[in-house]
Amino acid sequence: MSDEGRALEDLVSLPTIPKEAGRKIAQLEHEFARAEIEQLRKEIPALRSLYAKRNELVASKELQEADFWPRVFANAPAELDEYILATDAAVIGQCLKNLTVERFDVDEQGNGGDPRSVRFVFEFASGDENPYFTNTKLVKDFYYRKSVTKTAKGKRRTWDGYVSAPVRIDWKKDQDLTKGLLDAACDLYDAEQKDRSVDRTKLPEYEKLVKKLDELETEALTGDEDDEADDDNGVEGNSPAGVSFFAWFGYRGGDVTAEQSAAADKEESEWWEKAEDDKEEEEEDDDDEDDDEVDSLEEAEVFPDGHEVAISLAEELWPNALKLYVQSYEAFDDFDDEMDIEELDDEDDEEAADQPPSKKVKT
Repeated sequence: MSDEGRALEDLVSLPTIPKEAGRKIAQLEHEFARAEIEQLRKEIPALRSLYAKRNELVASKELQEADFWPRVFANAPAELDEYILATDAAVIGQCLKNLTVERFDVDEQGNGGDPRSVRFVFEFASGDENPYFTNTKLVKDFYYRKSVTKTAKGKRRTWDGYVSAPVRIDWKKDQDLTKGLLDAACDLYDAEQKDRSVDRTKLPEYEKLVKKLDELETEALTGDEDDEADDDNGVEGNSPAGVSFFAWFGYRGGDVTAEQSAAADKEESEWWEKAEDDKEEEEEDDDDEDDDEVDSLEEAEVFPDGHEVAISLAEELWPNALKLYVQSYEAFDDFDDEMDIEELDDEDDEEAADQPPSKKVKT
């Protein structure tokens, strides 16, 4: 190996980023993050009138009869589509009438809370047109919140992410696609709200939910052969979450109140201001090695990837809905072309089969 190669290898294998450089990088990344949030805050009021105009178009008889939202979901980005089972797609295709995504924490002047907080409003068919559940509207709010805690070693640990209350679906008889999981999550949440001081792990609803999760996990592990058979027949598929998309309505995320989040925001702002001037300021902890405490809410989470699904819905499917709708027809045309080619090939094969075999020419 050349001297240059050895020198490069030595550089790549440096054990840590130089402390002063690491501090400056972290500070600049923080500033970029804050700028992106403020940019989103300004975009929200500017885009509201356009989304209102789009909502009117989607609500028109022409697009409703053309299955606008079912077609959008049928052409959803891969990051979202992989969570939608065949049984979920049947419900969406038959019953979903409308979807609205709102950045409800920001007013018309761009003021308010965190612009990343988002509300999803799903509207469904009613009565006999919906054989699955009686709800005509499902509203799920995701609040973006923050918490700052100390580890056992005294280092700061910052968590930020979504906090959401579970939303109950009133399933019709024998139609619960979540196999009781969503109801169990809602029951636990309701029990906690009756007395916030009670340790959730002591509640019978918590034990029931954890048991239900264990049962479904065991069922998934032992049902691999059946699942493969279903996949071959195109009947069912596997979700990374391990459950129906509709279990997403039971997602809770973190356990942080609005007051705790506001206090954490203030503390973090003060910490960054101090860190900018004080090179010896205590650094944040990035690993979990000294954190042996088990998060009881995480243990009872029914849809662990709920955060990612919410982001995909809000930042990919919702803003690109018109494009995805148009693309769904283009994909169908491509499928038709492929079918035509296959049919022609099949016809050629049939015609060839009807003809007597040609004689071989001797050479």
